Amino acid sequence: MINLFYVHGSENHFYILDQTLLDKTLDDQELVNLTKQITSQSSNLNPADGLLVINQSNHEDALAQMRVINADGSEASMCGNGLRCVARYLSSKYHKDSFKVETMSADLLVNKHGELANNVPAFSVEISPVRFDNKSFPFDNLNTTNILNKALPEINDHLRFTAIAVPNPHLISFVENDHDLNETLGEIGKKLNDPNPYFTDGVNVNFAKILSRNNLFVHTYERGVGFTNACGTGMSATSLAFAINFPNLVDIKEPINVYNPGGMVQTKVHDTPNKQWIELIGNATFVGKLSVNESNLHSANISNENSEFIDSSEEKYYQKFVESIK
Repeated sequence: MINLFYVHGSENHFYILDQTLLDKTLDDQELVNLTKQITSQSSNLNPADGLLVINQSNHEDALAQMRVINADGSEASMCGNGLRCVARYLSSKYHKDSFKVETMSADLLVNKHGELANNVPAFSVEISPVRFDNKSFPFDNLNTTNILNKALPEINDHLRFTAIAVPNPHLISFVENDHDLNETLGEIGKKLNDPNPYFTDGVNVNFAKILSRNNLFVHTYERGVGFTNACGTGMSATSLAFAINFPNLVDIKEPINVYNPGGMVQTKVHDTPNKQWIELIGNATFVGKLSVNESNLHSANISNENSEFIDSSEEKYYQKFVESIK
C-alpha cells in the first residue's frame, strides 16, 4: 500500500505522491490521469487543486524534485503553498530542517519555521527567480515590454496592473472595493485563461486590497484551477508589487502579513545585490492520508471504496488559527 497525503497550505489543497517509494513510477500521462481523477468533483474524495509529485533529483544540491500537476492536467512551474507541504514531508523523511528542492525553474531553499500557532507547523520557502519582461510570460499585443503599475485598457477600463513572473506568471492589481476583488477578478481571470491575444499561455490573476502598512488581502484566480483559497507564488509576487508600487506603505525589513480566503501567510521581500527574491512563510498542514494500492495509482482508480482515509486531526488546529486572525 502507498500513502497519498492530503495536505494544504492556506487551504490550497493537494495530494502528495512520493514516487521514490513506488516499484514503478507513473509516466506523464498516468500522472495527468491520476490528477484529473482525484481532483474531479465526482470522485467523492476530499477536494484538491492538484497533485504534488516527489521524484529523486539528479541535482547535486537538491534533496528531491517536486512537480506540480494542476487539476486540468497542466503542469505548473512552481507552487509556493505546495512547496511548503513537500518541504515538511521531506524534512520528516530525511530528518533535515534546511535544504533545497528542485523545481522546474530553480532549486529553491526551504527551512523549517516556528509554528504559526499551537499544532500549526510552518515552513519558509524561497520564491524565485523574479522576472518582469514579456519573454517570461509571454504577454503580447499590449504595446509594452513590461507592466509596472500600468493601465491596460485592453483588459479593464479603470484598474492598473503589474506583471511579475516568480517564475509562475502573475498579473496583479490593487483594488479598493469588494466588487473588483471578486466579480471583476473572476471576469478578468476567465478572460485571460480562455484563448486570448494578450496572455497566450494564460496567467494567474491576483487582486489585492491594502489593509494597512505591511498588511494585504489577496484573492487569486489561478491558471489551470480558477478561484483558489490561496496561491503562494501569487501572494509572493503581490508582496513584491506592493513594495515596488507603494514604498511608503511597506517596510521590507519587516514581514508583510498577507491575508487570503484560506488564512494568512507572511512574506519577506529580499533585494540583494545578486538577485531579488521573496521568502514565503506559512502553514504546511497534513489533513490526513489515503492508503491505496500502487496498481490503482497507475490506472487512476482511487475511490472511497478501494482506499482508506486516515484523519490526522491537524485541521481543527489550523481552523482555530484562522479564527484567531479574523
